[in-house]
Amino acid sequence: MINYNGALIEKESFQLSKNNRGFSYGDSLFETIRIEEGEICFLEDHYFRLMASMRMIRMEIPMHLTFEYLENHILNLIKLIGVSEVSKVKITVYRKEGGLYTPDTNEVEFLIETFDTKSEVKANYEIDIYKDHYVNSGLLSTLKSSNRLLNVVASIYAKENDLDACVLINEDKKVVESTNANIFLIKGNIIRTPKLLDGCIKGIARKKIIEILEKNISFEIIEESISPFDIQKADEVFLSNAIVGVQPVTKYRKKNFKTSLGERVSKAFKALPKK
Repeated sequence: MINYNGALIEKESFQLSKNNRGFSYGDSLFETIRIEEGEICFLEDHYFRLMASMRMIRMEIPMHLTFEYLENHILNLIKLIGVSEVSKVKITVYRKEGGLYTPDTNEVEFLIETFDTKSEVKANYEIDIYKDHYVNSGLLSTLKSSNRLLNVVASIYAKENDLDACVLINEDKKVVESTNANIFLIKGNIIRTPKLLDGCIKGIARKKIIEILEKNISFEIIEESISPFDIQKADEVFLSNAIVGVQPVTKYRKKNFKTSLGERVSKAFKALPKK
């Protein structure tokens, strides 16, 4: 079952129109949310990011699309599918059909899907830089839109080269993120992560981890531009996304990393209240 604009529909019978703007123009946004034993993780953060993203790209937010409305529909779908069968939920919002590059309307439709694809932290995780194409710096790149062609091609490159992920860079050759996560570098007692204006996704896990680190007086957390060479010089590197949480990196090119701090941050992240 899926939820389409508030109505429950059998997944097998649902058909996406060939004129859907998300399909035709990438005119859509999505949120992927972790589900733990039927509990929705960080829904408030996901909801407010979605609303802010919709405003940024001039989507019209329906009056009924409140936090409580979305929460109830997600919980009802999880209950219907079965708590043990759902590990994540994907919410997709797209502009209604009509128009070419200029839409006929800014009204939206939404789709809620469930998945049972558990993603766990890997003991060994190798990354490298992807250089063939660049992320555009700026706030538009911080949105989770359906236009993720660069991430797809970079992920194929990673698979072809026996890597777990690639690091994406922008037109100024600054580190942005990995193919599916935000990135953090540790050197001494300083932890650095790319600033949003460099083009990284405004990740929910990224936000939570920064909050964790800001409360720890042993470390200084800095959001700033990072060069690929800085990865080579780091003591530790870890990645973060809302589904896996914290993934320590063990190898970048010929550099092997320890993972002690990444593991500590991972435990602190998992201990956070899910609301």
